[in-house]
Amino acid sequence: MRKNGPTGVETLPRPLIDVPGAPPSCRGLLVERARYEWRPADGGDPATLAEQFLAAHGLDLTDLARPATHKPTGVCGAALYVSAAAGARMIGAAAGAATPAPALPDLAVVVYGHHPSPTAPARAARPGWWLGDWRESWTPRQHADAVTAVRNAIARGDVYQVNVVGHAAARYLGDPRPALSRLGALPGARYGGTLHGAGWAIGCASPETLVEVTDGRLITRPIKGTRPATAAGRRELLASAKERAEHVMIVDLERNDLARVARTGSVRVDELFAVRRWCDLWQAESTVSAAVADGLGLADLLRATCPGGSVTGAPKFAALAEIAALEPVGRGASMGALGWVGPGRLDLGLTIRTVAADADRLHVWAGGGITWDSDPDAEVAEAAAKAAPVRALLATG
Repeated sequence: MRKNGPTGVETLPRPLIDVPGAPPSCRGLLVERARYEWRPADGGDPATLAEQFLAAHGLDLTDLARPATHKPTGVCGAALYVSAAAGARMIGAAAGAATPAPALPDLAVVVYGHHPSPTAPARAARPGWWLGDWRESWTPRQHADAVTAVRNAIARGDVYQVNVVGHAAARYLGDPRPALSRLGALPGARYGGTLHGAGWAIGCASPETLVEVTDGRLITRPIKGTRPATAAGRRELLASAKERAEHVMIVDLERNDLARVARTGSVRVDELFAVRRWCDLWQAESTVSAAVADGLGLADLLRATCPGGSVTGAPKFAALAEIAALEPVGRGASMGALGWVGPGRLDLGLTIRTVAADADRLHVWAGGGITWDSDPDAEVAEAAAKAAPVRALLATG
């Protein structure tokens, strides 16, 4: 267990809080009050530990169905980050390979209060940013072979779909935080924002909602299906039987995940296969919602939704076993959750299109869902297309 107090927060310059999902009206007034970081070696269940830490610091999230209101004084809410490995730990699934960025925690909970005066405008980024060449954790051929291995597992009846993810790292010089903060400006970055600690930082440009709690309803917005953002690409995505079948499979998985923690009979699909844009890509998104069951706490909600179905596969446990066997490095900060929890408000994005920084390297991950109809080379190209806008923006510093 690691608890780090916000040393000197009242005397040091206060950075603008840029956590995805933080209340817009409070961002200039937020100041860190308490922090908890967890890694697997610490032991225990990260879902329970997060809920307990929040309760100990004025955020009781043991019954998300109970009405609550945000108060302009005192505790505002908390940033919550959950890695893919922590999500697997919560449900007792295969953890996968070791993370390539061990400086990052696998769970971070940062509680914020209100400061009486707004944060001053951010200073200009310090000069001297340099980013080296990206080094992939596997070759395109190895990536394609992993896709073939999933297709073989599907043929055996072990799984129906598996999300396969690759990783790359690049050395850098300078302060990575200005570059990471710019990711939130990418078109379609619903969960654009940052979170950082001692020796690590995360920047997110995710378009995907892992889980949101609004007005007594649970909401998830799975994304599956990608094409270039051209008129022809849109027509191709809408007409693709392969993409639609893959998408519906994950929607069914998300319906089942929500049903575990929802009021009986309340799960519904509000929108199916809507085409939306992220940077230069079209992506298919659905909206699934359900009424929050009485007595549902944060820990149980995390266990029901993490790791996200769209980045694991179906069935989820079998897909995670395939992922653990095939991917050469861990998913680190990607394919997890990052967002905001607070009184009457919870909004967590799925950490796709996400970058992690340790002391000297930036890390990115990208992949896609594999079905029987997947073409290995096309899947490798799709993963590269998803990572390209993120890498291009980081190169500009």
